[in-house]
Amino acid sequence: MKLVIPWAEVTRLERVSTGLMTEAVRINTRRRQREFSMFLNPDEAFGVIGQLADIALRRLLDSEGLEIDRVLQQPARITKRILEEQALREYVLALFRLPRGERLHEVASCSMWTPHARCHTAGTLYTTDGYLCFSGREEGSCILLIPLSEVLSVEKAESTGLLPNPVIVSVRTKKAFQLIELHNRDELVENLNSRLRALQWKRSMFRSRRDGKRSVSSPTPYYTFYYDTGPSDEEEIEEQVLRNTVNSEALMTAFHQNQPGTNANKSMEQVKERLWEDHFTEFGRGVHMFRTDKIQRLVAMGIPESLRGELWMTLSDASSELESHQGYYTSVVQKSMGHSSLATEEIERDLHRSLPDHPAFQNPTGIAALRRVLTAYAHRNPKIGYCQSMNILASVLLLYAKEEEAFWLLVAICERMLPDYFNRRVIGAQVDQSVFEQLIRERLPELAEHVPDLSTLSSVSLSWFLTLFLSVLPFHSAVCVVDCFFFHGIKAIFQLGLAALEANAAQLSASTDDGQALMILTSFLDQVGSEEVSCPPSSPPAADDFTSISVSVSISVSSSSSGSGDIPAVRNTNISDLINQSYEKFGDLTVRQIERLRCRHRIQVLQAHEDTTKDNALRVVTPEVSMSPENLADVYDLFKTEHFISLYWGDSSSVAAAEAAAWHHGDSGRSYVERRYRLDRPQFKSLYGLLTPWPGDSNQHADTLANRTFTLLDQDCDSLVTFREFAGWLDTLYCEELNEKIRLLYRLHIPPALTESEDDPSLMKSPLLSSNRPLCVNLPSGVEGEQMDYQEQLKQMLKDLVKEKDVEKPLPLMNQREFIQFCKTLYSMFHGDPEENELFQAIATVTSLVLQIGEAGHRGSRSEVSGSRSEVSGSGSEVSGSGSEVSGSGSEVSGQADDDGREWTVSYAQILASLLTEQALVNFFEKPVDLCSRVAAAKVKQYHQRAGLLTLQQGSR
Repeated sequence: MKLVIPWAEVTRLERVSTGLMTEAVRINTRRRQREFSMFLNPDEAFGVIGQLADIALRRLLDSEGLEIDRVLQQPARITKRILEEQALREYVLALFRLPRGERLHEVASCSMWTPHARCHTAGTLYTTDGYLCFSGREEGSCILLIPLSEVLSVEKAESTGLLPNPVIVSVRTKKAFQLIELHNRDELVENLNSRLRALQWKRSMFRSRRDGKRSVSSPTPYYTFYYDTGPSDEEEIEEQVLRNTVNSEALMTAFHQNQPGTNANKSMEQVKERLWEDHFTEFGRGVHMFRTDKIQRLVAMGIPESLRGELWMTLSDASSELESHQGYYTSVVQKSMGHSSLATEEIERDLHRSLPDHPAFQNPTGIAALRRVLTAYAHRNPKIGYCQSMNILASVLLLYAKEEEAFWLLVAICERMLPDYFNRRVIGAQVDQSVFEQLIRERLPELAEHVPDLSTLSSVSLSWFLTLFLSVLPFHSAVCVVDCFFFHGIKAIFQLGLAALEANAAQLSASTDDGQALMILTSFLDQVGSEEVSCPPSSPPAADDFTSISVSVSISVSSSSSGSGDIPAVRNTNISDLINQSYEKFGDLTVRQIERLRCRHRIQVLQAHEDTTKDNALRVVTPEVSMSPENLADVYDLFKTEHFISLYWGDSSSVAAAEAAAWHHGDSGRSYVERRYRLDRPQFKSLYGLLTPWPGDSNQHADTLANRTFTLLDQDCDSLVTFREFAGWLDTLYCEELNEKIRLLYRLHIPPALTESEDDPSLMKSPLLSSNRPLCVNLPSGVEGEQMDYQEQLKQMLKDLVKEKDVEKPLPLMNQREFIQFCKTLYSMFHGDPEENELFQAIATVTSLVLQIGEAGHRGSRSEVSGSRSEVSGSGSEVSGSGSEVSGSGSEVSGQADDDGREWTVSYAQILASLLTEQALVNFFEKPVDLCSRVAAAKVKQYHQRAGLLTLQQGSR
């Protein structure tokens, strides 16, 4: 038994256990589900299946939006080893939140000297292009990140019994880190030093080039800060200046919100600052600071405002990006300001909606800074441009960080910490939303039991992920969540979301509808931290160093609670308490678990988007065609599969270029649904051969017709055909009346479908037909010798056609060269048909008739203009009743333009009327063809046909 399931059809992957099979992998498609068991290693098998499905669907369903590594662009070269390396790389990038372009080089077990613990901590060392990363055996227990840009040297030390194979890493802050128990120490040190030398050479070249430009070019814009807190008469002039002025201080230094209890807040800030200074002394300061449980407790209290910008830069490693890109932001601001695009229009619309209640954004200074940061990022990353919620994030970043720092923090969030969030369809956020729904089922089973449909709760969480709770929590509480996000990454948002649901589990379980559940959560989040917006948690932390701050906070919270008897005590939840509860109850959630869940749920999210896109496409096309909805859906699947086959196995660079060109061509007025899938010429020709209802005797001529059809359908001249155009063409062939089919054939033999440069030497370069006398045809028995008055027949046909009202735009006339091609197509269509002989006789008769019609019109036009009939000589023409060519000899006069510019021509109406005289032709074109069976057969042949073609292509490379 052989079973093939395309990855594009997989909608869900699950691990199940049944009575017969202890462990099985269930693969769901749109039509059915299958279960596979008897794996030697079920965990490994399930992981590989999930990885392959995830890679395939990212390439196929959202190749423009989602990031995918270059090593995975060639599916034929993907091996199990590559998949394992890729899974480890994704985990390392997520754990340390490294740039997506980093490559993982070495992974080594070792121990590192940790001064705060006064011992060596066992863990794993990971090295990438630009970083040294260390993680303790227990995830999150001890993390160290050392950018290579901070490293001065990597040296081997003398090995002893207590310190086997030691390596010393020296950094620019005059600190050194000791690693021991490295098995491949020599190779590791050599590779690190090689990358270090390359990085130092690159930095020196960049520095010299920058200095050279600086000596020649004009000075860069000056750095200043305007402390304007109110409107003035020169506000408009000032705003123009601010558009090109980069702030050198955080906005919070000039703009403060008036909060109650200012003195108490200041004392709390001072205590927290002292605790952080003590922490810096013990654990280090800067990007290579040791990150342990103690810093987690400090972050949960809320980072003091004076250190918030610095620590955000440190924890996100945006400081390294800033250091290695000196002058980049100023340059991007200069290039981006003044340019208008869809992104800049959306930015201008949202500028005044970003924290409108904060005084910093009621002033031109803050608005101008926000404009510069968002516009600069849209210029830096046009693939993202500007997306919803970016304005809220950038506003908060500008409050606590300098403008240039805020830009690099935004880069870190959009490109590293929240990958795939800020694209056209916010896929990343919806994936995490789906992951969150599963975590609710696993971590809060009682709530999931009382609320079977968790879609409402997960839909509410979308704004939590997109804005990091900034849009649902009071401002100072939400900023504490951002602190946790920069330390823990997306894991902090998952944990806090679960804690919020658990705190309201009883009320949510008793809620009767979605609206009530929404109100419960909204009311709860509105009150979080509202009593003490800036205070640390009331519960005492684990460390003794926090005793003094705990006592003062407890007194403050008690006094504030006694003064608000109207609000229930449960509502006065402090944000730090909520954060600590999330750590205690859901702290076992790891980055590795989140990455695995993301891999599985990305499949469901992408396929759900695909179903929506298909429904929208069918809704648009259905009123325009006559085929049944079922057939139209099958045709859509066939069309999409052809696109997928080429995208997955074909030349990905050309496909990507075609898609990019299609999106840049978006100004033509096409909707997203119309632009979702398009076929280029080879793809269309492949489907043409599978679906065309008429047999043919010449592959070359069928290829010619396919090319003409593609040219005809490509109305935008972008070398791509949409599903709407494809469905209209197929509907004409299978469902329309005879006259529409003939109209289509007619259009395939006149410009633009038929071009002068088309290579067909057999007919186009042969002498054109002359029809100065009736053609000799093989008439059926019983009518031989019967004289037909073609002139009378022509007059009657023209009279009948005049009576009919043609509501469509009249088609251009067909000249004799084009008519020859039309005849050749008709002969090729009849080959292999059971009624082949009768059809050849009928087309011979029609050809003779049309030639007489054209010649009559040609002579009539000449007589009207010149008053005399030109001599037309020729030796006649012969049409073979069983042949497949129309040939002629004699003088090339009838098809050429005369002195008066007139040419031999016939119209669509004349050709249609001639065809209607032959019942055999009428029966042929009106004979119904089963589209359903043709599509079913095409689905079977589609993969096999392309597989053979691709094998030949790959063999020729």
